[in-house]
Amino acid sequence: GKVVIVAGFQGVTPEGQVTTLGRGGSDLTAIAVAASIKADVCQIYTDVDGVYTADPRIVLSAKKMHEISYEEMLELASSGSKVMQSRSVEFAQKYNVPFEVRSSFNDQPGTLVKAIDKTLEDAAIAGVALDRLQTRVTVSDLPDNPQAIATLFDVLGESGLSVDMIIKNLGKDGKSNLTFSVSTDQFVRVEKVIGQTLKKLGSGSVRSAGEISKLSIVGVGMISHPGVAGTLFKALASVGVNSELITTSEIKISVAVEPAKADAAVRAVHTAFGLDKKA
Repeated sequence: GKVVIVAGFQGVTPEGQVTTLGRGGSDLTAIAVAASIKADVCQIYTDVDGVYTADPRIVLSAKKMHEISYEEMLELASSGSKVMQSRSVEFAQKYNVPFEVRSSFNDQPGTLVKAIDKTLEDAAIAGVALDRLQTRVTVSDLPDNPQAIATLFDVLGESGLSVDMIIKNLGKDGKSNLTFSVSTDQFVRVEKVIGQTLKKLGSGSVRSAGEISKLSIVGVGMISHPGVAGTLFKALASVGVNSELITTSEIKISVAVEPAKADAAVRAVHTAFGLDKKA
């Protein structure tokens, strides 16, 4: 009959020192406590009333989902959806903790995130996410050998820096060019780390090739639905949007789009996959 109040973003290191869990730490704490006491469900109260098929500020016809799988929620979180922090979703999936995202301001049901077995009848796409804060990075005149590329990305990884949507151009005269995207707030660090690495490799230069927005479609149903990529690029073409950078996984396709056309691209893609009618 007692109410237990736990600090939302604090933890303890293996050495016993009190530390903070970083951005989204309150969600992570809630999931961890739910896992430790084997709760039936963990309710996350936030400033939105659930997970939508797209950002309702961009797509007025976006629908709130009744439920979504851990895998889809994780991809949406890592692709720009700000509803949940990705580490929290990873933890919930690892320990199979169902959680509900719901509003702090009303009593309406939210969106339940849990393990879901998808069937062939399910929609190909669960939702569309947009990350506006991405920078395109170009590395020129990199030594064209596997060791140089391995060194470059190994150093970035050791520095805690993540990259996305990588394209390698064909080598010429023993040199090659790389283009990839990073979070805009990490670009200065990325530029510094790559610059230092290129000096050690003896060749190459790094620069920003401009700001981009990353549009992602996510859905476990992609695996069993052919033609998803065709529908995506046809929708982008309908609003005059081209893309240079593309990355794919079994349940996600991300494309780099021009920031000025990003909202129109999201609306076109949302409509093309019938998400306006999603229950």
